[in-house]
Amino acid sequence: MRHMIFVGALAAVLASAPAWAQANRENKSTEAGAHSAPRPQPPTAPTPTVPTGEVALGTFRIPKAVKADGKTLPAGTYQIRVTAQPATPDAKGQTPSLERWAEFMQAGQVKGREVVVIVPQSDTATVMKDAPPKPNGSKFELLKGNDYSRLWVNKGGNQYVVYFPTA
Repeated sequence: MRHMIFVGALAAVLASAPAWAQANRENKSTEAGAHSAPRPQPPTAPTPTVPTGEVALGTFRIPKAVKADGKTLPAGTYQIRVTAQPATPDAKGQTPSLERWAEFMQAGQVKGREVVVIVPQSDTATVMKDAPPKPNGSKFELLKGNDYSRLWVNKGGNQYVVYFPTA
């Protein structure tokens, strides 16, 4: 008999819960006043500081042919420099100074160019998932699916990342 009374009381409480919750929501909205304006947003982060002008990244080996700016860039050793020219067209939501052109040179001649993404030291932990190369080091990786390769250079605390379609 006690079980029946307990089950009945539990059913009554559960049946009244939706009505109680709705009344509670209505009371809160009338007490606090209806919120009609959007809530204030946090300020945007300040523009990160990165080197301006040309930056010589060093000499690197690209172990397999890739596409750079739509043209085949054969495997080989290249001197790489980041130009002062911003990459175009602009990527929406990106800071223009953080996307520039990288030139791949052999014997003083530009053999190809591709967009380089500059990740400031302050943003590395929030932007990059993989472990960065050692300071003043680099790594060249074939990415998942074998459709793209990545050259990642750690220079002066900033990360310079170039993505290449596989040739």
